[in-house]
Amino acid sequence: MAGLGGTPVFILREGSQRTAGRDAQKSNIMAAKAVANAVRTTLGPKGMDKMLVDAMGDVVITNDGVTILKEMDIEHPAAKMMVEIAKTQDDEVGDGTTTAVVLAGELLEAASDLLEEEIHPTVIAAGYRDAADKAVKLLQEMAISVGPEEETLLKRIALTSMSSKGSTVARDALADLALEAIKSIVDDDGTVDVDNITVEKKVGGSIDDSQLVRGMVIDKERIVTSMPKKVIDAKVALLNAAIEIEKTEFGAEIEIKSPDQLKAFLDQEELMLKKMVDGIVNAGANVVFCQKGIDDLAQHFLAKAGVYAIRRIKKSDMEKLARATDGRIVTSIHDIVTEDLGKAGLVEERKIAGDDMTFVEECENPKSVSIILRGGTEHVVDELDRAMEDGLRVLGVTLEDRHLVPGGGAPEIELALRLREYAATVGGREQLAIETFAEAIEIVPKTLAENAGFDQIDAIVALRSEHERGVKSAGLDMDTGKPADMLDGGIVEPMRVKIQAIKSATEAAVMILRIDDVVASKSGGGGGGMPGGMGEMGGEF
Repeated sequence: MAGLGGTPVFILREGSQRTAGRDAQKSNIMAAKAVANAVRTTLGPKGMDKMLVDAMGDVVITNDGVTILKEMDIEHPAAKMMVEIAKTQDDEVGDGTTTAVVLAGELLEAASDLLEEEIHPTVIAAGYRDAADKAVKLLQEMAISVGPEEETLLKRIALTSMSSKGSTVARDALADLALEAIKSIVDDDGTVDVDNITVEKKVGGSIDDSQLVRGMVIDKERIVTSMPKKVIDAKVALLNAAIEIEKTEFGAEIEIKSPDQLKAFLDQEELMLKKMVDGIVNAGANVVFCQKGIDDLAQHFLAKAGVYAIRRIKKSDMEKLARATDGRIVTSIHDIVTEDLGKAGLVEERKIAGDDMTFVEECENPKSVSIILRGGTEHVVDELDRAMEDGLRVLGVTLEDRHLVPGGGAPEIELALRLREYAATVGGREQLAIETFAEAIEIVPKTLAENAGFDQIDAIVALRSEHERGVKSAGLDMDTGKPADMLDGGIVEPMRVKIQAIKSATEAAVMILRIDDVVASKSGGGGGGMPGGMGEMGGEF
């Protein structure tokens, strides 16, 4: 509402709420901090799990940051921005989601103290950005090179990533599977597309029954049981065309006046289908994967010719099959030739956990592979899947970047030390913001210590002391609570995960800090952004 010559002028719809200045900043910081606190206890190998129950009663048990935040029904707009950090971190590097959210929450809480001291948000934002840029440079200087041939170190990266998931018992075997899978799909130019690894989850058996298939596993069975169940030395035809009689584009009627004409018409259809199947068989194919439909009569001819066939396969699976078998996807059956066929040592239908699945194995140099995860319950298998995804993603980014950093909070302690030194050279009010950033980044080792049941202050003091002595890789030993050399212990993480976490957290914190006015329309619901809505928000966590 604004005043004009004593007459009130309403500029917002009736029922809208507006919060401005410090109230808006406090509300947003509180919401962001609530989200950070929701996932903080899950950080690290000793982190706890969360049980999430949705409106339908479905239960998810996990300590994966991005999964927790996705499952939560969050309304507050600033809190939603924190969820976006986790999603971005997950999309970019696949790990470090909890670290990014916890760091963003701590940066905002630290900023609220500076706001109380009348330091302008723009100054804090500039200081934070400067500190983040410096931190990235320091991380790059601190990073250690790793090559594809250093398998022990690469495996340790996967193990570190998986250590916080519920897969602790079998993480050694899972890390081996992840490393083998990633090594198989590295392209000639060094890029790694994790989408070329298919992960199939099957409840039943134990975690130890999980396996890597050097080829593809398709969750489909052969079309008819009269087809062979097993094909050795398979020649695979990949078809993006239906083995059916094509319908005409225009409506047409055929007038049949005698049974002979009908028989001739049906015989002609049969002959056309027979020619299609003969074309595939003459090219040398004994296995057919079809993206579209296969006519019943064509199925009969294929079975008679001893061909193993599957229809209606997803486009993504067809592309993976092409990479695995080194075949070409053919869009016209009439043009298929021997050179288009892929090769596999074995194609077989097997029953896994009560489901018939097709295994395409023993491929010569598969650039697409599959992992079958087994576990006693659905919750176990889901958590194994999340652990495997994290392990695959961190191995992928490590092989692309060829750089890693020590884990256990070592990089954060080192960054805090160096940023405090850097702040002294900056001066002015920005110096305070950089020092605050340095203080905030120590939330990672503090949380690791807290979640492992150790005293935060003792742990941080001991770690600072080691780093001041020049031991850059000194991190927190999660069993003793004492400083230990993380490189000697094999606790390592990809450099890109840390850099992305710092960038994401800083960007989100700066964006939230720069908001000094929140206008919530009547239809906004749930008190979004308003102090009144925070009571409900606090209750959710």
